[in-house]
Amino acid sequence: MSSTAAGWLQLALLVVALVAVHKPLGDWMARVYTSPRHWRVEKLVYRAVGVDAESDQRWPTYLRAVLAFSLVGVLVLYLLQRIQGLLPLGNGMAAVEPGSAWNTAISFVTNTNWQGYAGESTMGHLVQMAGLAVQNFLSAAVGLAVLAAVVRGFARRDTDRLGNAWVDVTRSITRLLLPLAVVATVVMVLGGVVQNLSAGTDVSTLAGGSQFVPGGPVASQEAIKELGTNGGGFFNANSAHPFEGPTAWVSLFQVFLILLIPFSLPRTFGKMVGDRRQGLAILGVMATLATVSLTLITVFQSRAGGAATQLAGGALEGQEVRFGGPLSSLFAASTTLTSTGAINAQHDSLTPLGGMVTLFNMMLGEVAPGGVGSGLYGMLVLAVVAVFVSGLMVGRTPEYLGKKLGRREMTLASLYILTTPAIVLVGAAVAIAVPAGQAGMLNDGPHGLSEVLYAFTSAGNNNGSAFAGLSANTPFYNTALGLAMVFGRFLPIVLVLALAGSLARQGRAPVTEGTFPTHRPLFAGLLTAVVLVVVGLTYFPVLALGPLAEGLS
Repeated sequence: MSSTAAGWLQLALLVVALVAVHKPLGDWMARVYTSPRHWRVEKLVYRAVGVDAESDQRWPTYLRAVLAFSLVGVLVLYLLQRIQGLLPLGNGMAAVEPGSAWNTAISFVTNTNWQGYAGESTMGHLVQMAGLAVQNFLSAAVGLAVLAAVVRGFARRDTDRLGNAWVDVTRSITRLLLPLAVVATVVMVLGGVVQNLSAGTDVSTLAGGSQFVPGGPVASQEAIKELGTNGGGFFNANSAHPFEGPTAWVSLFQVFLILLIPFSLPRTFGKMVGDRRQGLAILGVMATLATVSLTLITVFQSRAGGAATQLAGGALEGQEVRFGGPLSSLFAASTTLTSTGAINAQHDSLTPLGGMVTLFNMMLGEVAPGGVGSGLYGMLVLAVVAVFVSGLMVGRTPEYLGKKLGRREMTLASLYILTTPAIVLVGAAVAIAVPAGQAGMLNDGPHGLSEVLYAFTSAGNNNGSAFAGLSANTPFYNTALGLAMVFGRFLPIVLVLALAGSLARQGRAPVTEGTFPTHRPLFAGLLTAVVLVVVGLTYFPVLALGPLAEGLS
């Protein structure tokens, strides 16, 4: 079978699988966040933590719970890394250097999973399991919990309550992430992904030499890494490593896991607000943006200039031949359209314009479909802006789902949209301007700019993938990228929870003939335009100086 035919077959299987799970999973997640009943194991958790599961929280209280929970996660993960040499299953690994430990703790707690280290030579099995893998569950659960609170802001009326953060986080794990991760782990093991507690084995090579082959609990971490749109790999090569991604079908299954929850959440949104058509409209925008992105990156990779590239059937540098060009393009598009950051090919080896597409995917805010929770609440903020723009066009007070959008709501939405670009552009500018930032750049010119820009775009948008060619495990980049990850995660959460609280306090405006319907193709088209124009054009000047200039040269 040709590479092109295989790519079409893989895409068709992926679409069929996502369509098949969209309704049942979306409906189940709606029940998770609306059910009044608590499971027995959940009650034990609430009792152990000292939480009143029946209390309903205002948005500041909900926010404090999320921030406190995340702060404890940072401290625990940092401590585990610093005392690694004293822990069992450490495989002889020394304590992680303080700068790297800080960066990694921030990275995994913010769902970024940026890795400035090689996992197999830096982290022992216990830190990988009890530290990194646990945070993969917890950070994903925080994103889902914040989304649940935001959707309640749209669905509820005349109240200042958004739910209970501790209940939402706990249910996200017990009823959703953990059961799915167990099933995914079994599938991974059947597909050849390693799952053991071996420190590694010395084997004889065909050339008569000796090579150390590492082992570890890879499949379990791989499952939640993709399912929670985390992205941190057990090995330095991430999903391109044969122990993480041994075959093409396993790699395709990982793409399915990445998209599984984000593409089902619009159904959850529609159910919770009482109008499934609203979820379909959001899903349509997500699918349109994802289709355009995948098409562009596939074309740029398959039709790259140069005789050697054409003879090879595409730009295959940095790609695993067992996956092929189309699957590598699909993986790259999926991992940057969500906040995952996992890779099965080196993004720095993408063609300049192909790499620009992955950059642009993140710059859009990763809303097509985005990370678990964060993608949908980012799209809902953009929907608020789209409705406001439509209101200006016809001279009416804008309304979305029966909620009036006044000055406070639009201020919060505008700040949300401006926060991440400010973090990315200021961070990249500082890195290029100061000697400490320049010292980590192994390339100059447009490609060097692209590498620095990619790093801060990835950190600020909590993605975690990277262009090679940047020595990021330095005091400057560990600190700067760590700050970008913190602000890029929690400032938007502050703003979106404040927006949800403002919306929840309102009643519901009656639908009239002048109400702009937000479930029809016209609104979907307007929302798509807002995503591309309001967000995308913010970055156009720097893209023109970096990947666009390199691609056109």
